[in-house]
Amino acid sequence: MEGQTPVFPRIFGHEAGGIIGSVGEGVTDVAPGDHVLPVFTGECKECPHCKSAESNMCDLLRINTDRGVMIGDGKSRFSINGKPIYHFVGTSTFSEYTVMHVGCVAKINPEAPLDKVCVLSCGISTGLGATINVAKPPKGSTVAIFGLGAVGLAAAEGAKIAGASRIIGVDLNPSRFEEARKFGCTEFVNPKDHKKPVQQILAEMTNGGVDRSVECTGNINAMIQAFECVHDGWGVAVLVGVPHKDAEFKTHPMNFLNERTLKGTFFGSYKPRTDLPNVVELYMKKELEVEKFITHSVPFAEINKAFDLMAKGEGIRCIIRMEN
Repeated sequence: MEGQTPVFPRIFGHEAGGIIGSVGEGVTDVAPGDHVLPVFTGECKECPHCKSAESNMCDLLRINTDRGVMIGDGKSRFSINGKPIYHFVGTSTFSEYTVMHVGCVAKINPEAPLDKVCVLSCGISTGLGATINVAKPPKGSTVAIFGLGAVGLAAAEGAKIAGASRIIGVDLNPSRFEEARKFGCTEFVNPKDHKKPVQQILAEMTNGGVDRSVECTGNINAMIQAFECVHDGWGVAVLVGVPHKDAEFKTHPMNFLNERTLKGTFFGSYKPRTDLPNVVELYMKKELEVEKFITHSVPFAEINKAFDLMAKGEGIRCIIRMEN
């Protein structure tokens, strides 16, 4: 993976649902039989970040793509022929069994279908929380969503739940527009259709700029556009996508002085163990529709088909079924 320290062999996978099979000595927060969502980041509940109501960036368990071992003893729990197979972001869910730190599993309602709510353990919660928890669009406001992949569609869904009156999807792929209507998008802009910068197009469409924008691409130009398209005085832009490590965000300081606000978010600003069970309850109460995010389902033995679908842009989320 580009920009990461190569660790091989390792078991990938980070978005999943599962059932606790056994627990280690001293683990009391979960027990065998509990239904859980594994999460690529954690919540130790003891560090300053976990104790702060304003952060979910756990000092101990925040995402680390380079670490391939357990935190406690620095060793892997997977092996083949006596040689270690390394972990991935503390989850390694492309496996029938995995071993995780207790701080990275969220105990959820056992009635929730794991083959549906598993998608809440990463991308959907990231986009949903970026809008609801961070952008916080007022009812009747105008929201622009940059990037209409799974995270962007979840951000649009969050805007719809919040009561936004206009949700403008921005994407270079027009084939995504019709699907995005299901998630609340009311209008669409393809930057390739315009000679003017997209931030200028959005400002013209909205009498000076959108009230909120959520960027879900990781493209540095889209990040700048998402910020510069919000209205002066009250506009808020939220960055979700992860840019290239060498990318630089450049904008004129007057954009800040004119009272535009730029924010970033990690995992939708949800605390994994504290907040994810509540997100699952939104689904259980039919306040959040998850099924429309799931476009395909394949057995684990055919996992490469899921990657092919992703590479072709033919799916939002594909469920990988662990079948006995």
